[in-house]
Amino acid sequence: MTVRVLVVDDQEMVRTGLRLVIDRREDLSVVGEAADGEQAVARAVELRPDVVLMDVRMPGTTGVEATRRITTCWPGPGPAPRVLVLTTFDLDEYVHDALRAGAVGFLLKNSPPDLLAQAIRSTAVGEPVLAPSVTRRLIDTVTALPAALLPDTPAPVPALREGEPADLLTERELQVLVLVARGLSNARIAAALDLTEGNVKSRVNRILTRLGLENRVQAAVLAHREGLV
Repeated sequence: MTVRVLVVDDQEMVRTGLRLVIDRREDLSVVGEAADGEQAVARAVELRPDVVLMDVRMPGTTGVEATRRITTCWPGPGPAPRVLVLTTFDLDEYVHDALRAGAVGFLLKNSPPDLLAQAIRSTAVGEPVLAPSVTRRLIDTVTALPAALLPDTPAPVPALREGEPADLLTERELQVLVLVARGLSNARIAAALDLTEGNVKSRVNRILTRLGLENRVQAAVLAHREGLV
């Protein structure tokens, strides 16, 4: 199935370059473009893409505000497009604001074409994507703050007894956990470990269940805290 993409950037040359990268993939297709946040919202409603590739800094309505409007005020019918923020700037404030606005992922414009294409595929199925350069900083921020200051965290990461991850997980599941903690998508984990993407997804679900976790962020925090990464 082809993933339909709306490209949003205030620079025409950037939009053209992204279109060339995306349209070269048989399973990806650019269905439209927008030059600012206001156009992005209107075009998203009109075209109903699967993924909106959203710039952050644009004149008028910013990418963060456009993301928030698309994800929280979607008129339907059908689900809202998923948003992948693509920007030149990897500043923490942009990362946090974009994710809080409802973006599935955050990637830098200097990312290799293959990484961008895979990030779009991951975003289309709701799999979180973070630029490698910001993954470590985000985890450091989460682990450094007390739970009371993290209202958006669904549940605290449970404490594990020494040696418990190794007792509860197989060797392969420990390998998967380490790669999750490093910010890799299921597809990249599958390639690294010579597994199918479906197999990785099943293993990630088993890891979360066995460790009493709710999501990949908690798994990454736990792996860093326990010294696995």
